Amino acid sequence: MAQSKMQNIAKEFPVKTGVDRKDRRELAKMLTKIIGSSHVLYAKTRGVHWNVVGPAFYSLHKMTEEQYEDLNEAIDEMAERIRAIGFQAPTGLSEMMNHSVIADQTKLLPANDMVKELVEDHDKLSRLLRDGVAEADDADDVKTADLLTERLGVHEEAAWMLRATIS
Repeated sequence: MAQSKMQNIAKEFPVKTGVDRKDRRELAKMLTKIIGSSHVLYAKTRGVHWNVVGPAFYSLHKMTEEQYEDLNEAIDEMAERIRAIGFQAPTGLSEMMNHSVIADQTKLLPANDMVKELVEDHDKLSRLLRDGVAEADDADDVKTADLLTERLGVHEEAAWMLRATIS
C-alpha cells in the first residue's frame, strides 16, 4: 500500500480562500516566472561567488554567498505558495530557464562585469516582482502580495550593495 502512495503526482486541488481560481492560476503563472528568474539569478550568483577575483574578492565572496542562500530559501517559499494556492510548482531546469526574465551566464566575465550583470538581473527581478505585487493586490491575495513585496525589498537592497561595491 505504501508503494502506491509514492505513485501520486501533484495535481491542481480546489482552494476556497476567497481568491477566484482564475486569479490563483494567473498568480501561479507569475510565481513560476519569478521562481524561474530566481533560479537563473541563483546560478549566476553562485558563479560570481566561485569565480570572483581581485581587491573586492573577500567582500564579494561573502556577499554573494548570503545572496544565493537567501535566493534558495525564497525559491522554496514561492514554490510552496504555488502549492498552497492549488497549483503545481515548476520542475526541472529547462522549465526554470523557459520562464526566466534573466538570461543565463554563458561565459566567464571579468569580476566587475559579472557584478554589473548581477545588478541588472536584480533590477529585472525587482520589476517582475513589482508586477507580481500589483497582480496579487488586484486578486486580493494579500499573502502572495506580502511575500512578493518582501522579496522586492531584498532584491533592491542586493542591487544597491552590489552597485556600491563596484562604484
